[in-house]
Parts: sequence; structure tokens; C-alpha cells
Amino acid sequence: MYKRTNSTFNADYVQYKGGTNLRLKDHKVISFVHDEFDDLELWYPVIRLREEGAQVDIVGPEAKQTYVGKDGVPVESDYAYDDINPEDYDAVIIPGGWAPDKIRRYDEVKSIVKHMNENNKTIGQICHAGWVTISADILEGKTVTSTPGIKDDMTNAGATWVDEPVVTDGQLVSSRRPPDLPEYLPELIKVMEEYHR
Repeated sequence: MYKRTNSTFNADYVQYKGGTNLRLKDHKVISFVHDEFDDLELWYPVIRLREEGAQVDIVGPEAKQTYVGKDGVPVESDYAYDDINPEDYDAVIIPGGWAPDKIRRYDEVKSIVKHMNENNKTIGQICHAGWVTISADILEGKTVTSTPGIKDDMTNAGATWVDEPVVTDGQLVSSRRPPDLPEYLPELIKVMEEYHR
């Protein structure tokens, strides 16, 4: 019987369970975290990308620290923000909730997001996650969506905001809220394939 030794749901487990045609088996992804993330907006993308074979590392202010979502679901970080070399990764995903207002305050996070943008690597954001890309100063001239609650923040950062379930502008994929996750993830996976290094 296959035994998992930690919380990492990896490609080997998917292959053991009969997964085939793993679209992202060579991809490494950063998933930012901090307390009060939206539980669905963190876990749904992480699970879907792992199901496609990607290595998804949970990255927070501290390594091996437990962070708790708005609805009480915990997650343990694999690495700290300052442990990460963005050159080793193909994509970054940012959950919503109230966590983005905390995540955006770290210089290491802004540096990672800028690197991803400058090197045409995939950036996924949903709901309030736009606060992070605003602080990283990468939205000028982009077309995006988000929760309507931060529409003004997005436009003040130089973006064109549209009310659509998912919006893709180059390697930046944005979405509004949890009900849009079934449209967000297929588009995110498609863009990750297109922009794979």
C-alpha cells in the first residue's frame, strides 16, 4: 500500500492512484499563504495543480508554520518567503481572503512576483489576491478581474478591470471569487502549459 509520509500530495501519489497524462508533471509552483486566506481559493488550486502532477510548495512568512484559513482549515508552509529562489519555479498562485493584505507587506513576496512577471512565468490571482500584484507594481496596462470590492484598487494601479469569471492577459490569470474556481483552474493550467520554461 502506498503510504504518504507528509502532507505533500505529489505526482508519485497521483501516478500510483492511476493518474495518466499529467499535464504539469515538470512544473514547480509557489502558493503564497498567510493567516485568514480563503480556504477554497487556496486549497482548490493547490489540489488541482497537484492532480496534474505539479510540485506545489506552500510558502509563508515562516517555514513549517501552520496558517489557518478564514473558515478554519489549516495548512503548513513548506518554506518561508525568503527561502525561495523564483528562478527555480514556473508559476506563483495567490489566494484571496484577508491574507493578501498581509502577504503584500513582504519585500521578498514583491520581489518574487516581479521576477515572475519579468520572466513571463505564470501568475494566478483570485479575489483579493490582486492586492499583492498591486503592491508588486505589475498591473499597469493589464486587463484583470477580482472581487468587485477591490475594483478601484486595481484601476488605480493602472489596470483595466472587467467583471468576468476569469481573465487572462499574457501570463497573468485572474478570477473573481470561489464560484469561479471551475473556470479559473482550467485557464490557469492552460496558461501554465503555454508559458512553461
